Amino acid sequence: MNKQLDPKNLKEGEDFYFTPEGYKCFTANYHLKRGYCCKSGCKHCPYGFDKKTGTIKK
Repeated sequence: MNKQLDPKNLKEGEDFYFTPEGYKCFTANYHLKRGYCCKSGCKHCPYGFDKKTGTIKK
């Protein structure tokens, strides 16, 4: 496991934030550290994945 992505090493405001509903939302910075697109349609996907079409826009 990437030590940078260990849940104990994540930084609020840099790697994630909490939504008004209380959910943890990962930032584009976190996704770039992870290094790949999970194709889940993440709100801050830096890879440009479109869940509706199933394609990655570059």
